[in-house]
Amino acid sequence: MNVRAIADLSPDERAAFFQRDAGVADAADDAVEIVERVRTEGDVALREYAEEFDGVSLGSIEITAEAERAYERLDEDLRAAIEDAIENVRAFHERQVPTDWTTEIEGREVGRRFRPLERVGVYVPGGTAAYPSSAIMGIVPAVVAGVDRIAVTTPPAEEQSDATLGAIHAAGADAVYAAGGAQAVGALAYGTETVDRVQKIVGPGNRWVSAAKVAVRGDVEIDFVAGPSEVLVVADADADPAFVASELVAQAEHDPNAAVVAVTDDESLASEVVDAVEHQVPERERTEVIEQALAGEASGVLTARSMSEAVSFAEAYAPEHLAIIAADAEGIADRIPSAGSVFLGPYTPVAAGDYASGTNHVLPTNGLAHVTGGLSVDTFLRASTVQRLDRAALSDLRGTIETLAAAEGLEAHGESVRKRFED
Repeated sequence: MNVRAIADLSPDERAAFFQRDAGVADAADDAVEIVERVRTEGDVALREYAEEFDGVSLGSIEITAEAERAYERLDEDLRAAIEDAIENVRAFHERQVPTDWTTEIEGREVGRRFRPLERVGVYVPGGTAAYPSSAIMGIVPAVVAGVDRIAVTTPPAEEQSDATLGAIHAAGADAVYAAGGAQAVGALAYGTETVDRVQKIVGPGNRWVSAAKVAVRGDVEIDFVAGPSEVLVVADADADPAFVASELVAQAEHDPNAAVVAVTDDESLASEVVDAVEHQVPERERTEVIEQALAGEASGVLTARSMSEAVSFAEAYAPEHLAIIAADAEGIADRIPSAGSVFLGPYTPVAAGDYASGTNHVLPTNGLAHVTGGLSVDTFLRASTVQRLDRAALSDLRGTIETLAAAEGLEAHGESVRKRFED
């Protein structure tokens, strides 16, 4: 990594930071073909894709019982960590549950009520890799929301991760299926002989998963389309360069395409962060992945002429993860409304939110934080407005309704009111 000034970035360099691409377009054609095969051929397609993409000859596609057995096999420390994370995530999301309400306005009783979806699908990355945290983040909010049936798909493997399957069971999934990639999305969206169709699909995945979610949107709801992981660290002169560097290195560990950026108004700190990164990378196990992400065009250490310029850059960037290591961290955060999740102060690493603080780590990327937030209880609810009028309240509104209905040429709307006042 090297240090560059925000003011000196060329148009192409700025575009690399702000036009982050999830790669969905490149995978779209393949994803559509896969989804359509699953839609028409069901379990047969799932089995053939498991052979082709995962190198697995599937026995049972449903592995709900295997997830329960995996939980029982977990060692005591891992089981305790999973349960602790679940409890923290549950406690945080329980604060999000909205309350039905009604109020009276000039004789009219109006209100809003919230009801959970009946059937949702959660995609949990897996196979030979272990992602118990993704299981927790996708399932627990749905449980808290009161969803009747939570179906989980996770990629098959000859030896699947007990940590992932155990977390799926502990978090409260009702059904678990060995299916990954675009084919899993197709199965959840349209159903197969084994997999029940759902109303909404959530959860992170690779570009084929994201492209499949785009393909099925309209027939089923989705959360959002997420790309590679990203972090933006805003730091002042008092920040510890080792702390800043550790955030960049940790996020780079996710994916060669991860975007990791630090912005500071202190040139000395910027140089020290680069030095700290170079020192830390060789000590990590996923060195090759980290180095690829750090070398990417969307990664770098930037200097700003002022903290105001750093804040403006961060707001325009709209990061998935925003870490602020500065004396006035809260004041800076107040000036950056567009961020998936915000981490304040030197002792709040992004890893805390990834695993155990209770906040959700399924977050918008690619600048989507400008318009949406991360996974929450709201994701699994639908809201209805409710109203009750008596004759007097309707009479008060009669003139307004009839006049507007006439202006729109909808005579029957006005008549539906007049009927109620005929002798």
